[in-house]
Amino acid sequence: MCGIVGYIGDREATPILVNGLRLLEYRGYDSAGVSVWDKGESRVVRCRGKLSALEELLKEQPTSGKLGIGHTRWATHGRPSDENAHPHKVDGISVVHNGIIENHLALRQKLIDEGAKFTSETDTEIFAHLIHREVEKHKQSASLTEAVRAALKLVHGTYAIVVMNDSDPNSFVAAKNASPLVVGVGEGENYVASDITAILNETRRMIFIDEGEIVTITREGVTISDFDGKEINREAKTITWSATQAEKAGYRHFMLKEIHEQPRAVADTLAGRVDLEHDNVVLDGIDIDTKNIQRVIMLACGTSYHAALVGKFLLEGMARIPTEVDLASEFRYRDPIVRKTDLVVAISQSGETADTMAAIREAKDKGATILAISNVLDSSIPRLSHHAFYTHAGPEIGVASTKAFTTQLIALVLLAIYLGRRTDALSVPRARELLAELVAIPNKMADVVAQAAQLQVMARRYGTAKGFLFLGRGNQFPIALEGALKLKEISYIHAEGYAAGEMKHGPIALIDANLPVVVLVPEGPNYEKVVSNLAEVRAREGKVLAIATLGDADIGKDADDVVMIPKTVPELQPILTTLPLQLLAYHVADFKGTDIDQPRNLAKSVTVE
Repeated sequence: MCGIVGYIGDREATPILVNGLRLLEYRGYDSAGVSVWDKGESRVVRCRGKLSALEELLKEQPTSGKLGIGHTRWATHGRPSDENAHPHKVDGISVVHNGIIENHLALRQKLIDEGAKFTSETDTEIFAHLIHREVEKHKQSASLTEAVRAALKLVHGTYAIVVMNDSDPNSFVAAKNASPLVVGVGEGENYVASDITAILNETRRMIFIDEGEIVTITREGVTISDFDGKEINREAKTITWSATQAEKAGYRHFMLKEIHEQPRAVADTLAGRVDLEHDNVVLDGIDIDTKNIQRVIMLACGTSYHAALVGKFLLEGMARIPTEVDLASEFRYRDPIVRKTDLVVAISQSGETADTMAAIREAKDKGATILAISNVLDSSIPRLSHHAFYTHAGPEIGVASTKAFTTQLIALVLLAIYLGRRTDALSVPRARELLAELVAIPNKMADVVAQAAQLQVMARRYGTAKGFLFLGRGNQFPIALEGALKLKEISYIHAEGYAAGEMKHGPIALIDANLPVVVLVPEGPNYEKVVSNLAEVRAREGKVLAIATLGDADIGKDADDVVMIPKTVPELQPILTTLPLQLLAYHVADFKGTDIDQPRNLAKSVTVE
């Protein structure tokens, strides 16, 4: 999704802006631009395409100055074009914006009726016109901050905006409503960005901006106020992970690096949370009154939704609490029944997913207790929630989620054990077994990831296929969905995930000698039934790639290729079976030569509904 960077200080702004935008490329974008103030006015340089195109344009049209804002845009209103690229400028007002103005049509028409001339199709240009109008209206008395505050009162929607005024070279103003925004604090210089990653090379001291806040940024400091003008005091926090964690470290792509980082990420997420001495889980800062919880509702989108589907098996199996899973993007539109006795678990890698944020607001308004699972400290969804569980995957740059997904699964296992012990639904011996397996799971993950070369060979064998089918039963069905999603996201090959027992109810018509079928068949109670489904595929000449448990001597008779995972308890098998599917998707995409880290049309953090 769109990226924002801003700088004010005593250094040249353009290199800082461009470098920040480069670090935000992973979010996905279709155009880029900067506005830099110098000698009484700001110059806007922007264009459609990748950041490299903007850099070439800046060589032809160099910008000099020590105050500036930059943006990478992912098209919402208006096609990708030079005219629709940000920043947008109206007279002396330059604006960059992430999000969507919901009442843009009415505002646009009102401004046109008042004589405004629009030069783009974007909703963002409305901000520039509204703020310019407020500045002109109160030329002698109003500051830029007050003009922004007045303009925002007319806007309905989601946004993170940063605004510069040519008549004020000593500050810029930013505001946030349901779209991420962070301020970086330096010495004699300050920054703003939509993501920590963009400015972490410049400073580790960050101030996270909350919903409904406006921030005025100068060289000397930062002033935060709410939309009514009340000043807010907030200290900067120090970010502990290093900028080098966001580099490729010798891997061909970020996605491959992040697949290989998963054993470490899972170990970090488990650290301090497994109490083997007391056969329990420690979740600091989380104290859920299970006596009043009669139902769990899980809300998520995309890959996080697949984690939630696995979570349903975990919570119902260990805690014996009825659990529902909803797509956050659909939740609000069916007038959901939510009670004060519900625990809503909102899962979002970025903590900024707009659909999930809107859904938890709905649930919170109806009295539910909200628990957020997120990978990003102090992001919006955890701040909106009563409780927050942070995974420790570290920065995930590849758009297709890998380590964020497996750490979400770990978080859900820990939550299920926590709730199961509190409800006494999970016995001490069973908890002890699960926790012992959890401690061992990072090493077992490393064993699976070590089979990358085998998956590369298989990818070359199946990489020319026009479609794939993924099959799984029980808690492997969500992993089949996730495997299909990963493949289609980065290779652009059509893929479907199906419950294995449903194959006979339609998908079997697709099976022929040209269709690879990936079957998840680890040992356990569903093993024989899945083997029967596998045999049905073979009988129709489908090519079978089986994911099975180490020591299964029989599976080779029914499969063309087999990838083995180590033995573990059924509850933890999804953490292991997902790894070969990530590697398969990666190597198929690499074989095809697609843009793996930045797949077409996709964005890392979906901050619009």
